[in-house]
Amino acid sequence: MDLQLNNKIALVTGSTAGIGHAIAQSLVKEGAEVIVNGRSQSAVDGVVAELDALGEGKVSGFAGDLGTAQAAADLLERFPKVDILVNNLGIFEPKGFEDIPDADWMRFFDINVLSGVRLSREYLPGMRAQNWGRILFISSESGLQIPAEMVHYGVTKAAQIAAARGIAESVAGTGITVNSVLPGPTRSRGVGDFVDALAQADGKSAAQVEAEFFEHVRPTSLIKRFTSPDEIAAMVTYLASPLASATHGAAIRADGGVVKSAY
Repeated sequence: MDLQLNNKIALVTGSTAGIGHAIAQSLVKEGAEVIVNGRSQSAVDGVVAELDALGEGKVSGFAGDLGTAQAAADLLERFPKVDILVNNLGIFEPKGFEDIPDADWMRFFDINVLSGVRLSREYLPGMRAQNWGRILFISSESGLQIPAEMVHYGVTKAAQIAAARGIAESVAGTGITVNSVLPGPTRSRGVGDFVDALAQADGKSAAQVEAEFFEHVRPTSLIKRFTSPDEIAAMVTYLASPLASATHGAAIRADGGVVKSAY
């Protein structure tokens, strides 16, 4: 299927690893011009070289912490226009509610929510001018089912869903669509490291830890495994394309059935 993404300029925040990396790779394979982002210049350069070697689409890079206003300003100066904005940048950390200080709440909000809100606000005028654009927030099923082990994370993911819907309302009747994508537990780099460390500490295999996670922590999962970043990227790439023009203001679940709802 031709997703009609040739020469579309796409920015994927937090795209040197995990879901973001998979999204960037998928968009490049569809012919998009992709801007890779990460905090480390060496990591960005490595991914740019990797994706450029695919020979499918143009790849650029921007190193900077887009959880800060200064980095966002620097990005906009270098890349003033994008057609597709994928707000993937995010952090997570299991921590009991009573142990989460104000500073952690603010850090999670700045990185998980405000980074995407800020970039959406800045890139939206250009999308309006051409009457076409795609804004995607990579949220989580945790935005619907707030996890007790990381309430602050869940709250920021719920905020992303709300932000996406609100921005979508503001561009009603245009050629711009705004959606959020809700992955379930996904074997990103951070999750993989966490599972491996837990397995080593408990003297178990990673497969055992994964099975126990879905038995006790996410028992409603229908696929009973972690999704892969590539599975999420496939959904995001479609939603970024002109073919997804009727999907607007939606929270699209790619959660493996963790959310126990038919709608």
